[in-house]
Amino acid sequence: MITVHHLNDSRSQRVLWLLEELGVPYEIRHYQRNASTRLAPPELLAVHPLGKSPVIEENGLTVHESGAIVDYLIRHHGHGRLQPAPGSRDHEVYGQWLHYAEGSAMLPLMLRLYTSRLGDAAAPLKPRIDSELANHLGYIDRSLQGRDWLVGNDLTGADVQMSFVGEASRDLRAQYPAMDAWVRRCQARPAYQRSLQRGGPYALAS
Repeated sequence: MITVHHLNDSRSQRVLWLLEELGVPYEIRHYQRNASTRLAPPELLAVHPLGKSPVIEENGLTVHESGAIVDYLIRHHGHGRLQPAPGSRDHEVYGQWLHYAEGSAMLPLMLRLYTSRLGDAAAPLKPRIDSELANHLGYIDRSLQGRDWLVGNDLTGADVQMSFVGEASRDLRAQYPAMDAWVRRCQARPAYQRSLQRGGPYALAS
């Protein structure tokens, strides 16, 4: 049985969604952010030294980092589903999206979040952050124009991994209609809705 160490309002929600898409049994251990700091609780340090979520455990193996978890679950439980055929050109594109989500796309979103707490002190950084947001969100939007999913004609792990980027930019999505429609398409899937029922309240599900 897979155990998901699930932190509310976090990247671990997409892991629950993926497991629902795969139809794999799992159990959840719930953790709550500190209401004032929004940080993960210290109990997660007992799961992994970084004290972060998501983390999954299966058969004595602990896997952390969303991209690694998505890759692991699809390779071990997908039975050919939710990824292009290995060796194909689409599979190379798929791998790029898996790494891009956290390697590049989330950085300006996180910078915006952190600097928003600095008030006027963040003013010198704002133009550069806004420029990077426009660069990355524009790239995602253009990549989705005329298509339903990021790779091929069907949902893949790339969409699951990238979904948090789209959700985290929810107040900006009106400027990027193709990306906005894609996020709504993801969130409308029955497996996504089941993951919300299992995971509990999720502020980005809008």
